[in-house]
Amino acid sequence: MKKFYITTSIAYTNAPPHIGFTLELIQADVLARYHRLLGENVFYLTGTDEHGRKVAEAAAENKKSPKKFSDEISTRFKELTKILNLSNNNFIRTTDKIRHWPVVKKVWLELKKNGDIYKKKYKGLYCSGCEAFITKKDLKDGKCILHKKKPEIIKEENYFFKLSRYSKQIEKAIEKNKIRIVPIVRKNEILSFIKKGLEDVSFSRPRKDLKWGIPVPEDNTQTIYVWADALINYLSVLSYPHGNNFKKYWPVDIHFLGKDILRFHATIWLGMLLSLRLPLPKNIFVHGFITSNGQKMSKSLGNVIDPFELVKKYGTDPLKYFLLREVPSTEDGDFTYQKFEERYNSDLAKGLGNLVARIITLAKKLKIKKEKLKVKNPKLKKEIDNTWKKYKKALEEFRFNEALKTIWGLIGFCDKYIEKNKPWSLDPAQDKEKINKVIADLLFALNEIVKLLKPFLPESSEKILKNIRQLAEKTKKSKPLFPRLT
Repeated sequence: MKKFYITTSIAYTNAPPHIGFTLELIQADVLARYHRLLGENVFYLTGTDEHGRKVAEAAAENKKSPKKFSDEISTRFKELTKILNLSNNNFIRTTDKIRHWPVVKKVWLELKKNGDIYKKKYKGLYCSGCEAFITKKDLKDGKCILHKKKPEIIKEENYFFKLSRYSKQIEKAIEKNKIRIVPIVRKNEILSFIKKGLEDVSFSRPRKDLKWGIPVPEDNTQTIYVWADALINYLSVLSYPHGNNFKKYWPVDIHFLGKDILRFHATIWLGMLLSLRLPLPKNIFVHGFITSNGQKMSKSLGNVIDPFELVKKYGTDPLKYFLLREVPSTEDGDFTYQKFEERYNSDLAKGLGNLVARIITLAKKLKIKKEKLKVKNPKLKKEIDNTWKKYKKALEEFRFNEALKTIWGLIGFCDKYIEKNKPWSLDPAQDKEKINKVIADLLFALNEIVKLLKPFLPESSEKILKNIRQLAEKTKKSKPLFPRLT
């Protein structure tokens, strides 16, 4: 049985979940469910990154200990996986002293044994937003390009990782697509950065300045750098190096992550794996950001979109549909309630929901049973076959919006088929064969639509399937799949 190991980045616990990370979780879930339908043994991982200065500062602001604060925020992220009906196999926490900490220590000692960890005094520019030392090439007008803040000048003695040793190997692996980075614009960006030459990176902070983190093995005066600790989650969840799951699932088939953390995954992480002599990830998929009414989401602007509120108001599948259909897979997208409700009414209520209601109502009225499901119309059969081809190609290229677009193309074709044949206007006594043929064709098409939708809208797919199964039963009129929003 072919394996498929898929990960999201792990969410930072300095703030509650927002819609940007929700997009990443949902995109990864679609691919996980799709590969399960292909008969593959899928392991889908998400979790929380809980150490570091930003978490400690956020906890202090909330007058809580870092542990208590992280526990509360991590619980919210775990709840998010439930309300989104995700199919993740595991949820890792970097504060897990049983599963995560021992593996981090093993990795550190292995990197050290391989001659890639050394100690030195250092004076550098530290960006608190990145939680990283940065260089002058990362600045614009003296400020961090990503966080628009002036970095601090910090002088201290830290442990360093010899990333420079692996610069050429990383460049070659990305250039030759041994690691495929999607989209190509992100691949070109990171290659341009690597070609300037990767520098060694600080891998620890003095424990007197940062107590919230994992102590460096054999040196309790230092705390392991948050990114060195966090990236190892992809290994620790599989019980590296001797766990059965590690032997079964490594390497990662695809890392899902946001464009702001590509550099950490495509440089530091790859360098660590090369030092450990481990196979590299096969794909890195990079999504964009979600803005709110055209503005970056921030607490100060009061425009942060809460996924819990959206699910409560509209339901899980409508939120999934909007994010996957409205936001181009690899680009930035904008959220407004107006756009959400327009997309809901046009595509879900009037589109999919209306088609399901029409077909099920006609089939019940004309007493068409599920066992008669087969397609006789050659044009409809061709349309279904073409839909599957385009759908599979879109998912192989991680174009979730295009995959949905092709499903809605088939929904539109079915609507036209109904209008053209008008089965309700035919005489059941004289045109029984034609009526049976038309409804059977439509039920067959609806069954295919259910299969196509399963990775995207699992709850709705199951409801439609239930309606099809109950055709022969005398049941009350079913509720609308997507009640129209007024």
